[in-house]
Amino acid sequence: MPDRMRVWRLTAPGELRLEEVETPRPRDGELLVRVEVALTCGTDVKLWLRGHPKIPFPTILGHEYAGRVAAVGRGVRGFSEGDRVVALPTAPCGDCAYCLRRLENLCVHLFQATGFGGYSDYVLLPRHIVNRHAFPIPSGVSEEVAAFVEPLACVWHGASRIDLAGDRTVAFLGDGPIALLFVQLARLLGAGRTVLIGRHPRRLETARIVGADCVVDATHEPMEARVRELTDGLGADTVVECVGMPEAWHQAIALARRGGQILLFGGCEPGTEVCLDTARLHYDELDLRGGFHYTPSSARRAYEWICDGALRLGPLISERVPLIELPRALERVRRREVVKVAVRP
Repeated sequence: MPDRMRVWRLTAPGELRLEEVETPRPRDGELLVRVEVALTCGTDVKLWLRGHPKIPFPTILGHEYAGRVAAVGRGVRGFSEGDRVVALPTAPCGDCAYCLRRLENLCVHLFQATGFGGYSDYVLLPRHIVNRHAFPIPSGVSEEVAAFVEPLACVWHGASRIDLAGDRTVAFLGDGPIALLFVQLARLLGAGRTVLIGRHPRRLETARIVGADCVVDATHEPMEARVRELTDGLGADTVVECVGMPEAWHQAIALARRGGQILLFGGCEPGTEVCLDTARLHYDELDLRGGFHYTPSSARRAYEWICDGALRLGPLISERVPLIELPRALERVRRREVVKVAVRP
């Protein structure tokens, strides 16, 4: 194991630089993981461009990653040097008011000691993450596929808050990787019809590949009219917003039928607000819900699905680049030219 390693450090919005730092050594209960692959994410782009309310500067980017155990701290059980491992970047404390109410995704200590830093040669996993959110990668599962545990855990947590199964039309607003995971999960759970709405040709084609029943190009089709055409004029039973912009929140509400459910999954820029039609919300009995992060149970379920090969994840990786090319990869994601990029240190 080398004494020095490379990390991409973000010191302020737009200020991303590659640094060489000392390679950490694991203390009691910790694991040092050599990163084999880290996947780009829309949250990385938001953090890079404008910051994130939960993640202070400076920070090392990258939270969807998998690799091999490089060193094992004293007292760690279940992992040995050389084992393949995937980890999620946070874990709840288990003892705060929210954890005791089984709302671990809202844990007050969730972001105090994290495993962020996938865009580097090595990541040090704190004890509480090793104990709750580190998983061995079974043979037959690639590191690229295993790295999807984190976003899939978030998607399953959101999906568990709404109805997706049965004879329902579920509309997904957005064509990024989260929407593409939601489409597959809805089909896995038995949704009657899935409709994905987006504006980017390459991503819309990927939606068709992974099984969306209907793909709407909102650049050329009026999305609300198209959804109503598919639902006998009613609107979608369930709408999942996967964009993270106030105008998309408004669009998601407009797509729902009376008595419909709307999951507002995409995180908007801090300080933004939306104005709601109170008559529509009240008289149409709309059910609006938020969805944020993941819990230990959703992380475990996502891991099991990935081990079982339940979803088509390969088509979501558009290209692979070395660590040095991270800025170019993030720019390609920002422009929606790709779905995900696999960064391989």
